[in-house]
Amino acid sequence: MLWCYLLLNLLGGCDAAPAADEVKFLPGLQKQPSFRQYSGYLNIADDKHLHYWFVESQNDPAADPLVLWLNGGPGCSSLDGLLTEHGPFLVQEDGASLEYNPYSWNKIANMLYLESPAGVGFSYSDSRDYATNDTEVSMDNFLALKEFLRLFPEFSANQLFLTGESYGGIYIPTLAERVMEDPSLHLQGVAVGNGMSSYEMNDNSLVFFAYYHGLLGVQLWRQLQLHCCSAQACDFYHNLEPACSAALSDVQDIIYSSGLNMYNLYAPCPGGVAPRLSVDRGQLVLRDLGNSFIHHERSRLWKQTLRSFLSQHRPLRLDPPCTNSTPSTLYLNNPYVRKALHISPEALDWLICSSEVNLKYVRLYLDVRTQYLKLLSALKYRVLVYNGDVDMACNFMGDEWFVESLQQQVEVQRRPWLYDDVDGRQVGGFVKEFDNISFLTIKGSGHMVPSDKPAAAFTMFTRFIKRQPY
Repeated sequence: MLWCYLLLNLLGGCDAAPAADEVKFLPGLQKQPSFRQYSGYLNIADDKHLHYWFVESQNDPAADPLVLWLNGGPGCSSLDGLLTEHGPFLVQEDGASLEYNPYSWNKIANMLYLESPAGVGFSYSDSRDYATNDTEVSMDNFLALKEFLRLFPEFSANQLFLTGESYGGIYIPTLAERVMEDPSLHLQGVAVGNGMSSYEMNDNSLVFFAYYHGLLGVQLWRQLQLHCCSAQACDFYHNLEPACSAALSDVQDIIYSSGLNMYNLYAPCPGGVAPRLSVDRGQLVLRDLGNSFIHHERSRLWKQTLRSFLSQHRPLRLDPPCTNSTPSTLYLNNPYVRKALHISPEALDWLICSSEVNLKYVRLYLDVRTQYLKLLSALKYRVLVYNGDVDMACNFMGDEWFVESLQQQVEVQRRPWLYDDVDGRQVGGFVKEFDNISFLTIKGSGHMVPSDKPAAAFTMFTRFIKRQPY
């Protein structure tokens, strides 16, 4: 005890958070926060340095759960989740100022935002080799979580939740498979928003989604029915017949190239309509994460073309379509912000997504049914799959089909769920509850649920964390 007391000022406390990583002053805020926050690197696998930003709970950090958040891509930064979705402060249009978020998830939880894999955001490796795959990333995320708890042992006994969105639908269950086997980690549950759970179900459901929302028209729908469907079912995923592929190419053009916001069908497209590949100030800009219709020849040729650009060392920037990442990019690349966040000089300039990571990424899991069934068979984890119902990137129908395919015992049939908004009690969406898993939609929300419907998202998150009925 005396030794601990003598070292207190030097080390920031015994068995406590690393003092060197604490963010003492964050540019852009009119008033600094009352809660503590940390930013630094989790060093894993010899040469990989994964950047984290950790914000303690505004309620009771010692008792509140620890929640890991991962954005998707693959290749996109989790700081987008912090600064534009559910972090304690949201970046403003000027790219210089921050405003406090009244619906921040750290109101009730300790939030850990991890930039993964290496090559994403401020994360990097000494080798600069950013080719990776699902299995390697799940291990790296597991090692990063273990390293975080080594640096922050005061949170090692807290309840642990794993959460994410989009390609986090692959990241989270594959990570959970490892975490659930480590008794030192107190895993309580996982939540995935608008996740990629099954490529086949996502592709098949997307065509129905597009037709039901009036995007395809009767003539194209008849062509799809004629060439891609049998008496038993429609197959828009495996069917490589030329006539079916031609009809699906028309579907892809409408969804991805006509100017619709694929992340929120009913929202405008920030920045206006832009082609999938364009030139901005001499730099090629890609607006396609490559997660849909991956079996079709058109998609394979598209990927080969893009990889050829990388092999020629031509600069290629990856900006998801109809998203405005300029404010976050300006803010995070401000030298004063980088200094405040203890960003390594070895890190590259921050971008919302890494084209190199995305194009070199090997997708090993085309569905995560095995991982979900393993979680559910333990009979002790709380699992939530939630979807904004106007997202086309990972649409709600595909994830609903996926959850239904797990064939769990139904506890509560599909029904509306309610939340309190400034206009009074509102319908948040619909929910169906099974033994240990729930499927929930958020009405009128797109891919980034906390950005589109912050009050509904916070209510959903609160009920998930506190094990309350939805």
